[in-house]
Amino acid sequence: MTTVSPSTQRTQHWVLLRGLTRESGHWGAFGLQLQTALAPAQVWVLDAPGCGSLHIQRSPCHVAGLVQALRAHLQQLQVQPPYHLLALSMGAMAAAHWSQQHPQEVAAQVWINTSMRPLNVLHERLRPQNYGRLLRLLLPSMRGQEIEHTLWQLTCRMAPEAVVSDWLALRAAHPVSRANALRQLWAAARFKANPSAPACPTLLLASTQDALVNVVCSRKLARAWTLPLFEHAQAGHDLPLDDADWVIAQIKRWIEVTDASSV
Repeated sequence: MTTVSPSTQRTQHWVLLRGLTRESGHWGAFGLQLQTALAPAQVWVLDAPGCGSLHIQRSPCHVAGLVQALRAHLQQLQVQPPYHLLALSMGAMAAAHWSQQHPQEVAAQVWINTSMRPLNVLHERLRPQNYGRLLRLLLPSMRGQEIEHTLWQLTCRMAPEAVVSDWLALRAAHPVSRANALRQLWAAARFKANPSAPACPTLLLASTQDALVNVVCSRKLARAWTLPLFEHAQAGHDLPLDDADWVIAQIKRWIEVTDASSV
């Protein structure tokens, strides 16, 4: 797990959660940008078991186990709730479980390009045209360059291809095992959110041009739970990487018009 150095006043703890098989390093400079914009907040960029600095650990086979591990990490660091969660893709499933099962620990949250049962069906949660490409990524014959370049094509529309080199360096330093990738995929596939809406303020951000997860998933979540949703017209699945400034601007605007900053 890595952290971004906090400012002297600690009024909020923002916890950043990544998606399937991705680690804290994949946030790039976003954590520092967010902390600067929300100063004096403190930003914590967490690795899930099986990823990043924890890549040797066994990934949980269910989202509840992931949340338990994340909560334990924060307790070990003596970072006390309530937390503000900012989560991408599978990370938002963890945020949903966290906020619904431990509502006293989550003050507010932002979900980015996520999906979850029962409100979203399989072909919406993962566009069918990508099934074959994603399955090939698990083959032993696939090289790191091919894997990361494919992921860049699937998740980015604005970020330069140069990020593939950064991802390759992360892969070399913290390789995710195929077994852990499958455990995480299984956890995401079978996760089912509580039917009731989150009790805390929740913002949805989505990319209309997301090539991996259909934007209709976020629209259905917004309608079912009466949550605010803002869509980016050009970005891909990795919205914070494609347009960090836009993401931060939406969060700041949302904070101004809700009580998310004072909970």
